[in-house]
Amino acid sequence: MEIQGQPAIVTGGASGLGAETVRQLAAAGARVAILDLNEAAAKDLAAEVGGLGIGCDITNTESVENALRIAAEAHGAARILVNSAGIGGAKRLVGKDGTAMPLEHFTRIVNVNLIGTFNVMRLAAAQMIPLEPLEDGERGVIICTSSVAAYDGQIGQAAYAASKGALASMTLPLARDLAQFGVRVVTIAPGLFLTPLLHELPEEVQTSLGQSIPFPKRLGKPSEFALLALHVVNNLSLNGEVIRLDGALRLPPR
Repeated sequence: MEIQGQPAIVTGGASGLGAETVRQLAAAGARVAILDLNEAAAKDLAAEVGGLGIGCDITNTESVENALRIAAEAHGAARILVNSAGIGGAKRLVGKDGTAMPLEHFTRIVNVNLIGTFNVMRLAAAQMIPLEPLEDGERGVIICTSSVAAYDGQIGQAAYAASKGALASMTLPLARDLAQFGVRVVTIAPGLFLTPLLHELPEEVQTSLGQSIPFPKRLGKPSEFALLALHVVNNLSLNGEVIRLDGALRLPPR
């Protein structure tokens, strides 16, 4: 799909991987709506790129429906959806003190990363399907953000790995569901990237994490994630696939 002039939505687009994807989509000529729980940050970035910033809780159907309506009224129904909203958190199944993991820890992460992403996808896809087809019958493309933790989850990452693994697992069946309508589904599984969370770590810790990556021996740049996302949009044959973007990293147990 040619990006120029196309309506696009990026969830979690006010920071990190999502924000850089917003910038690159806008630079390529897309009309971008930024959906984020932090409405002020979404509006600030929207002002920077000439887009639209909308406060949105992806786990709340009414909130998502309202955000998609606002975006469609301003730009038209989105043909490009990048799901980058998500949360982290580490906790062992049973702590060293013998206390079981609170169920709320598991359900909160799964609710945001998996169910929230699915919530946006189902509602956005319903808007894509009635659109007039473009070249080769394409109507839209949906990109999800998984993680290498889907494959190499570390100690304490059961909830996070489960949520990201589910995103990877449903990529192919969703691509098959939507193939008849010309809507593609692709998932990117990034490794260690220099997001706001890692920015908070001491510089020596950041350097150490980067050195654990075979090559390049540094943390990934959000611009590299965005470049891949834009390539997925452009490359019609990419569909139903999960792409690791990790510099050949395989996470150790801890």
